Amino acid sequence: MPKELLIQVVPEVAANDFLLKDHVAKMIRITLSEVQHISILKRSIDARQKAIKINLKLIVFFQGEPFSEQKIELPHYPNVANQKEVIIIGAGPAGLFAALQLIELGLKPIVIERGKDVRGRRRDLKAINVDHIVNEDSNYCFGEGGAGTYSDGKLYTRSKKRGDVDRILQLLVGFGASPYILIEAHPHIGTNKLPQIIQDIREKIIECGGQVLFETRVTDFIVKNNEMQGIVTQNGESISANKVILATGHSARDIFELLERKKILIEAKPFALGVRAEHPQELIDSIQYSCDFRGDYLPPAPYSIVKQVNGRGMYSFCMCPGGVIAPCATSPGEVVTNGWSPSKRDQATANSGIVVELKLEDFKPFAKFGALAGMEFQKSIEQKAWHLAGQTQKVPAQRMIDFTQNKISTSIPKTSYVPGTTSVEMGQVFPGFLAQIMREGFLQFGKSMKGYLTNEAILHAPESRTSSPVRIPRDTQTLEHLQIKGLYPCGEGAGFAGGIVSAAIDGEKCAVKIKESLHIL
Repeated sequence: MPKELLIQVVPEVAANDFLLKDHVAKMIRITLSEVQHISILKRSIDARQKAIKINLKLIVFFQGEPFSEQKIELPHYPNVANQKEVIIIGAGPAGLFAALQLIELGLKPIVIERGKDVRGRRRDLKAINVDHIVNEDSNYCFGEGGAGTYSDGKLYTRSKKRGDVDRILQLLVGFGASPYILIEAHPHIGTNKLPQIIQDIREKIIECGGQVLFETRVTDFIVKNNEMQGIVTQNGESISANKVILATGHSARDIFELLERKKILIEAKPFALGVRAEHPQELIDSIQYSCDFRGDYLPPAPYSIVKQVNGRGMYSFCMCPGGVIAPCATSPGEVVTNGWSPSKRDQATANSGIVVELKLEDFKPFAKFGALAGMEFQKSIEQKAWHLAGQTQKVPAQRMIDFTQNKISTSIPKTSYVPGTTSVEMGQVFPGFLAQIMREGFLQFGKSMKGYLTNEAILHAPESRTSSPVRIPRDTQTLEHLQIKGLYPCGEGAGFAGGIVSAAIDGEKCAVKIKESLHIL
């Protein structure tokens, strides 16, 4: 019968089917010809020692045993064209996976997206990168697939307690993602691969009788006796439904303002904010792999680092090996950074958000904005950075050691951030307490990762959209808003997720709760 094994091998063996079969055969003392097939179940890198090893969980099939490659099949999606309608606001991972789950449950989703489809977004991404023009409805945050579509496609999550991670990964494979995402310890799809997967999901929704409306911004909610009745779009059109999933993402400030204006309960939420640090990828490889050259069998090295500085966490966020930094503003008059990697992670630089935990007390200067105090704090830093860098999409930048020494950098080399940089002392961008925490934190980082603290590293400011500055509260059992019946706050924008997988899980959960509330067999 098949045998499951946990083994450690050198990277060259892990990358070569013949060498791996030979290694396993010798290990279990059989001939190579007796090994019919090896399926890798899980794969991770152990770089704690100078001799790097690959951890593999695998299953060995022997000659004469039945074996066939397992193909991931999509669930049965019925035609729901004539079924009860549910509005989904936002076509990010929470919205799209909510739509798929609704179809599976026999309900009709109407997905409303303020931005363009994945292909149409590209023209607007070029405009922000090259011409410094920000389209408020179509950018790196808004549009089909949400912020994740053009920001790396990381699928690693610590949210296993929230739901079935494997189900989300299998659905992504069913829609065209590489099966390797089921195996890798830290899977990612890649910015170049995600658009087609997102498009295929949309086409499945439409094929099954659902609707997807692009360039349609929600400007009002129709509420009667504290129950949802539908929504109003920017052209004055009303769409009726008494079940609405609100999955607008962490940057939909107009939605937060609408909720506040209509006195629908929302709360200020702490989030993290800082800079995006870019190093040469070769330098990160040398630190993480303890070698001058990583060779042909290891991927570009990532890193993860956390420190406590003056009672606050300072940590790496959304680390992108072999990636680039992108402009992620959603309105004119602000600059925002984020990072992404192509599927091969083959760019010359590595970047990561380096952010500091904020507390509600930090937002006191903006107390007059009530639940939007954190959002206004966030906005003030983005706007200040825009002014300091020349009122374009260029960002304030500084060499890392110079920042720790309060010294303006005399020169900034060309970085992966296409709109360009302006040399600025970062203390001008951030409140004093935040700049001081980051200065001390980078010194601590340098002690933990020898070589990390270097003037080869360029800091770009700000990294400010790590999570939503607002929470939209909901009942823990029904997932409905605490005040408005039929409104289901969902995903990152509502404060209940933190990435593609956790947002997708939350979208599915809201869809299931809607079906349960309808008491339909």
